[in-house]
Amino acid sequence: MTIFLVTGAAGFIGYHTSKKLLERGDTVVGLDIVNDYYDVNLKENRLKDLQTYKSFSFEKVDLCDYRELTRVFQEHKIDKVCNLAAQAGVRYSIENPFAYQKSNLEGFLNILECARHFKVENFVYASSSSVYGTNTNYPFSEEHNVDNPISLYAATKKANELMAHTYSHLYKIPTTGLRFFTVYGPFGRPDMALFLFTKAIIEDKTIDIFNHGKMQRDFTYVDDIVSGVIGSLDNNHDYEIFNLGNNKTVELTYFIECIEKSIGKVAKKNFMPLQPGDVPKTSANIEKAKKMIGFDPKTSIEEGIEHFIKWYKSYY
Repeated sequence: MTIFLVTGAAGFIGYHTSKKLLERGDTVVGLDIVNDYYDVNLKENRLKDLQTYKSFSFEKVDLCDYRELTRVFQEHKIDKVCNLAAQAGVRYSIENPFAYQKSNLEGFLNILECARHFKVENFVYASSSSVYGTNTNYPFSEEHNVDNPISLYAATKKANELMAHTYSHLYKIPTTGLRFFTVYGPFGRPDMALFLFTKAIIEDKTIDIFNHGKMQRDFTYVDDIVSGVIGSLDNNHDYEIFNLGNNKTVELTYFIECIEKSIGKVAKKNFMPLQPGDVPKTSANIEKAKKMIGFDPKTSIEEGIEHFIKWYKSYY
């Protein structure tokens, strides 16, 4: 039986990944600091669900606490690492840059060091589609240059890919970086568009629509993302990067229409300019992930939004 360390286990993707691993019979050590970047209750309820599984144990540890992190590796005899803990959010990186330096750089180095000293079998980590920055060559391919990030968040994710490459080269640790494209679904992050829009429409409040609604995103349903994460954990690679997207770019206006249809109510809209750090369009080329880890996203935007709204109404 494989023992997985999932960092960010109280987070959105970390929770869903942990649950899927537990359902198939693996042992999961969940690690999270449970900070208040967004509603702590949501994080605690995700953990409460995971704690119903006998093969789940939880460690409330900060990635920046190297001594505690070392203890976790020692005590739990970790086989594989799934590092999903990070300070997320493009816009928040403009307000609070030092949170990204701590979590995404120092914390990432700490866990790489543990992976090295405890000789883990595989190290999979979250990167982001935001590394593509000012690239306008669509769809984004792993072969494209990613030297032009336009947010500190994106810069830290690019740095993670470089750090992982160094550790793979020097210490022969298999590492795989996953560039996630706008993940959404039940138990999602409250700072993301789907959550914000749903809450505002239900409460009869106005929604802010950036870039005057001309945004395009490769929205990817969380279950599809998790299948890619697990495919990467099950297949060791010396050093790899994969795009995990839905391979279908959706206009923000259509995305909002789907939410309105699912709720049965029209949104009050406030059109605004493009925000600093945001890119107008994301689009994923997923051929490499299909070929190498069997990644095959199946959830349409209409279906995914329906699932989320159903969850939102039952949860709140």
